Amino acid sequence: MDPLTAAAIGGQVLGGVMGSKGNQAAARAAQQVAEYNAQVAENEAILLARQKREEEAALRRQSDRLISTQRVATAKSGVQMSGSPLQALADAYFNTEKDAARIQYASSIQQMQKESEATLSRLEGRAQAQAFRIQAQQSLLGGFTGAISTGQQLGAFESSSPNFSAYNYGI
Repeated sequence: MDPLTAAAIGGQVLGGVMGSKGNQAAARAAQQVAEYNAQVAENEAILLARQKREEEAALRRQSDRLISTQRVATAKSGVQMSGSPLQALADAYFNTEKDAARIQYASSIQQMQKESEATLSRLEGRAQAQAFRIQAQQSLLGGFTGAISTGQQLGAFESSSPNFSAYNYGI
């Protein structure tokens, strides 16, 4: 086989191998990006939970101040803590608990959204990586079939031996 034919065939094989390596690297990068995005979403879920806990604590502090103010005002007026003043305190407590429950519910929804975002990111990364791996295999296969085709066109596989003739293989 002459050097130009060997170079042409080698170039085809090398191109397929390089394409395969590039796609494998892209597959790894896709998974790494997806994992990073998932970690960001998980960290955001943690921050949201902290933020909602602080929001709930602030609500309770504010409610405690309001209730204390109501108690002091009622005691200062000399009225017994029953009837309307007692009902006002009960309403303050119940409204605080209702608002706290709303904050907790909103927090759980936001955290679930972030966890779903993280899961989706990982799934998308796996799908992209798999697509790149398939492209890597196609590139490798394309390089070898291109090399064979180039070799046949340039007569690299012709031999005096009948075992290598295209006629015997039906090509």
